[in-house]
Amino acid sequence: MRIRIVDAFTDRPFAGNPAGVLLLDAFPDDDWLQNVAMEVNHAETAFTHPLPPGGEADWALRWFTPVTEVAMCGHATLATAHVLHTTGAHTGPVRFATRSGVLVATPAEDGSYTLDFPTAPLTRVDVPEGVAEALGAEPLAVFDTGPNVRDLLVELADEKTVHALRPDHKALGACSSRGVIATARAENPALGYDFVSRCFFPNVGIDEDPVTGSAHTALAPYWSERLGRPGLTGLQASPRSGRVRTELRGERTLLGGRAVTVIEGDLLA
Repeated sequence: MRIRIVDAFTDRPFAGNPAGVLLLDAFPDDDWLQNVAMEVNHAETAFTHPLPPGGEADWALRWFTPVTEVAMCGHATLATAHVLHTTGAHTGPVRFATRSGVLVATPAEDGSYTLDFPTAPLTRVDVPEGVAEALGAEPLAVFDTGPNVRDLLVELADEKTVHALRPDHKALGACSSRGVIATARAENPALGYDFVSRCFFPNVGIDEDPVTGSAHTALAPYWSERLGRPGLTGLQASPRSGRVRTELRGERTLLGGRAVTVIEGDLLA
């Protein structure tokens, strides 16, 4: 079968967040899916297969890190939509049946895609013991992001602090279910982004994720409330870097970006 590596939330190769994508006829057993994801060894590998016509969704979609299945993944959904449209396997908006409900990816004429995801519910919490030490920075505020995202959202003093983080990943793993989203307001919005973030997920085998769509379902409501605008752009300041357009629509958040296929080959196992 064909396997593709797609860089998501970028318009150029070797940036954004890479994801493996496989189009299947049905899902094989979970051990095979996990082994493929371990072999691909990117933050996520997406597996999808078509569903019978007339239902609430067009394709079933699952995502695996190298060590576990996850409930929601933005960049691998974007990568899957890109593969479906560039190969002609699907045209127009595509509805995915997932563990997080039906997620829709809509292509635009300029080659970008808009994802319709559930907005993460934010609950302010006390700063958990050890977070500041593990991050190497003092939080201004900490929020739980709910059952789909399962991270702590941590606001830091400024953008420079986010860029400078050198966290203790092992210690950070004890602080939340999946990991930590560190964020701050952009120092210069004239550069084309409103907030900056970095995402650390040691509990699912990803010390630092390059660009995280699911995290932006929490970042969008957080910064839209503070900046007073529903539409924003986030810069995820990982070494690969990438930008995510966000639009808050109540219980749903729209995530926008592009994707580029960089590798295509045959999976022989």
